[in-house]
Amino acid sequence: MKFRSKSPMSFSMRTNAFLRWSQRLFFLVGILALGYVGFVLVDAKLYQAYHTWRFQQDLDGLRLSVNRGVSLPLPSSPPSLAKAERANAESLRMGGREGAPLGRIEIGRIGLAAMIMEGIDSKTLRRAVGHFPGTALPGQQGNVAVAGHRDTFFRALRHIRKDDEITVTTLKGFYRYRVDSTRVVEPEDIAVLDDSDDAVLTLVTCYPFYFVGSAPQRFIVRAHRSPR
Repeated sequence: MKFRSKSPMSFSMRTNAFLRWSQRLFFLVGILALGYVGFVLVDAKLYQAYHTWRFQQDLDGLRLSVNRGVSLPLPSSPPSLAKAERANAESLRMGGREGAPLGRIEIGRIGLAAMIMEGIDSKTLRRAVGHFPGTALPGQQGNVAVAGHRDTFFRALRHIRKDDEITVTTLKGFYRYRVDSTRVVEPEDIAVLDDSDDAVLTLVTCYPFYFVGSAPQRFIVRAHRSPR
């Protein structure tokens, strides 16, 4: 019995066909990956644009109500009593709902501006800066802790410096913070979220900023609330 040996030409043809299909598959995967990244970026921009517009409409409505003599708090006016300040801030919790808007954070010198939403789940952080549940709210004494992705909303933090001014605007008040320090910690170091007797703001993002993949450390910005 004789066995026919496979010809080099047929083997080469099969190899070429496999390579062509592999190239098409990788091309398709690349297109899908780029499409997903594009969708995520567009979704975040539209989400930010919509909620920024809604937030500004609410602020304008409050100012108009004050101008007409309606007894409502003006966001740019300082609270007169600490007790009233805490009550106002508590009303921003909106039942603790994930994704509920809390306000807007801005750092003018580095060009950072983003809406703050309640929660740090993946969906919220994909679309906004997230407030750590259980930490103080803007306007309260204590540690207001927020997080953002290093490759989107908090990317500009790589340029932040001591004494930079951070503003947090809510429907109940306008708060200024001054940067005290920056540092890098391990992910397990959750002491940065501990409460404080002072009115402080803690910003958290991943580090290094240009690391490919899941970053191994966290970049922390600590600021204190400035007198009005």
